[in-house]
Amino acid sequence: MPSNQSPLGALPSRFRRPRLLIVGCGDVGLRAARLLSPRVLVRALTSSPGRVANLRAAGCCPLVGDLDRPASLPRLAGLAGRVLHLAPPPREGWGDPRTAALLRALRRRGAPTNVVYGSTSGVYGDCGGARVAETRAVRAQTPRAVRRVHAEASVRFHGRLTGARTAILRIPGIYAPDRDGGTPRERLLRGTPVLRAEDDVFTSHIHADDLARACVAALWRGRPQRTVNVNDDTALKMGDYFDLAADLYGLPRPPRVARDAAQGELPLSLLSFMGESRRLDNGRLKRELRLVLRHPTVAEGLRAGT
Repeated sequence: MPSNQSPLGALPSRFRRPRLLIVGCGDVGLRAARLLSPRVLVRALTSSPGRVANLRAAGCCPLVGDLDRPASLPRLAGLAGRVLHLAPPPREGWGDPRTAALLRALRRRGAPTNVVYGSTSGVYGDCGGARVAETRAVRAQTPRAVRRVHAEASVRFHGRLTGARTAILRIPGIYAPDRDGGTPRERLLRGTPVLRAEDDVFTSHIHADDLARACVAALWRGRPQRTVNVNDDTALKMGDYFDLAADLYGLPRPPRVARDAAQGELPLSLLSFMGESRRLDNGRLKRELRLVLRHPTVAEGLRAGT
């Protein structure tokens, strides 16, 4: 039916475009927004008024609100049919009140039809280097991962309660040459040691651009109540990853130390990553979200920025 014969009349284009709300619109959220704008009306929640101009420059309509102040969130209800939730949990505690507050606000009026939540592969815990598919039970071993498990449960409950299609993306280490701290270069320059081969752990990675594309794919192609690992095809131990980066940058390879020695040399935050070994299976990412990785390995991704 021509727009001039529609009961609603000729609607402005902003009402005809799909609407997306991004919560936690940092580096990856901005990359996703740039992929979608101007075909999609993108709204981005920020707790910092100083980021408003940056969000507008990326094609977003900024909204000021704070997940730690639930009273600032009711205005989000009914604003968008799709939500990309990339905000992290608080740094302390055993749950994620931020995600719970967001989902309560979204349910107040016209709950979104699609919700994508960016979680972490840390929810699997240490898997002894095994290949890990999404069907593996979670076994979080750090407070940070436990908070993510709680957030995932909140998202699933929201999907069951409202009928929304929810997708949980389990994300490993994010890298990109144009991302703040997005390569191993600074750590290599500091000479931070890595574990010797017999103590080393497998880690997985994803380029920030491919992660943004996975978020967009999940918003439109994600199956209902589905979990997807978002990682590239690399199967490297952590020390080998840093050796690879050092060779690409023409820097000295990092020193290797035994696990016992690392306990006294490295911060607890870094040691926690060195205590978990797993290789993520990305079959669902390719099969269900139909994502063709632009950076299939970290070697290609890092080399693209040199």
